[in-house]
Amino acid sequence: MDPQSRKLLEAFEPTPVGPGPASIALEDFGDPRLWRAVAQELVTRGWLRPADRTDRYERNEDGRLALAGPLDVTLYTRPGCHLCEEAKAQIDPLLRRAGARLREVNIDADPALRERYDYDVPVILLGARKVAKHRVDLEQFRRQLEEARRNARAAGG
Repeated sequence: MDPQSRKLLEAFEPTPVGPGPASIALEDFGDPRLWRAVAQELVTRGWLRPADRTDRYERNEDGRLALAGPLDVTLYTRPGCHLCEEAKAQIDPLLRRAGARLREVNIDADPALRERYDYDVPVILLGARKVAKHRVDLEQFRRQLEEARRNARAAGG
């Protein structure tokens, strides 16, 4: 990913004092004309979407996943899902041992995610790759985490 695209996508990341912004203005990066092409490329890739005002953009879930590292684990879930709670409890010790980061995402809060995963939760991604849905094969997940950890170390992360 080119540095300008990464900078635009990273602008949505949470800060130590709170969540990241819901939308960003291209003028925050300098001349909006120069950043418009970068933003449009990210829209084409499906990682950003135009916001309600000109030259403002919102990052979607695919844009967040584009930045996911090998030990970033996403658990797509919904409130009241007993399979989701079971999956989280099962993978939590493995995540701690591997030094992985878990992000839970409520699919009911995003219409696109609800459409994508409505009947499949829980869904677990390791980096940007789907590794489980409905139930977790713990031995397979442990192997995938170990491989991701080796890859992260080899990449200097």
